[in-house]
Amino acid sequence: MKKLQAFIFIILLTSCQVTETININPDGSGNIEVYNLQDENSMVQIGRRNFSAERFVDTTFVFRDYIKKYQETFVKFLKVDQAIFQEHANVKMQIKVDPIQVEHFNIVSSDFKKIEEVPNLYESLRLANSLKENFPIARRAYKINYRFDGTTFQRKVVIVDQEKFEEDKKMVDQRKKWYAKYKVIQSYTLHYIFPRKIKSVSNEKAILSEDKKSLTLEFQISDCYQNFESTDLEVVLEQKDFQ
Repeated sequence: MKKLQAFIFIILLTSCQVTETININPDGSGNIEVYNLQDENSMVQIGRRNFSAERFVDTTFVFRDYIKKYQETFVKFLKVDQAIFQEHANVKMQIKVDPIQVEHFNIVSSDFKKIEEVPNLYESLRLANSLKENFPIARRAYKINYRFDGTTFQRKVVIVDQEKFEEDKKMVDQRKKWYAKYKVIQSYTLHYIFPRKIKSVSNEKAILSEDKKSLTLEFQISDCYQNFESTDLEVVLEQKDFQ
C-alpha cells in the first residue's frame, strides 16, 4: 500500500495542472476552489496505462451528503477523526474522467463567510475516499492558513508533519532528475480576486489584472515541495477612499 501511495503521489506530481482560485467579496465572504487537471500526454510519457481503458465518471457531491451516505462507516471512526470529516462538511467536490474526450480532472470548492474558516481543501478528496472505503485517515504533511482583515490578505503554508514532509520532499528530489527528460506539465497557479484594487504584493512575480483587482502567480509543483514557503503571499489592498 505504501508503494502504491508513493507511485500515485509521483503521478500526480508530474502530470497535473493545479489552480487555486479565491474570490473575496467586500464583506469578507467568498469562495475558494482547487482545480486539478491531469495531463494525459504527461502521464503517457512516464508510463501510465492507456487512458482509453478508464471508465466514464462524472460525479458531484457535498461532503455532508457523503457523511450521511456512509453513516455506518462514519460512526466507526474515532471522535477526533469524525471532527475532521465534519470540518469538510460544506466542501463540494466534482470528479470527472472522460476517456472519449480525454479529460480527467477534479474540482474541490467551498463557500466561506470568513476565509480563516476554510478547511484544508487539498485533503478533502482523500478524506472522502477514507470515509467511503473505511481506510485510516491519511493527513497531508502541510496545511494552508488564510487571513483577511478587510485590507490585508495573507496566505501561509504550515508544515504539520515534518517527518512526512521530509519523506515527500526526498521522494521529489529523487524523482526530479528522472522525469526531467520528459516534457511534463506540473504547473501550480494561484488566482486571487479581491473587492478593491491591489496596492502591493509580497511576491514580485505576481501578475496583476488591468483593473488591479486580481492577481495570478505561477509555480512549478516540484519547486513548491522543495520550498513550500515560496507560495506564501501577502496582498495589501488600497483603502476604500482610493477606489
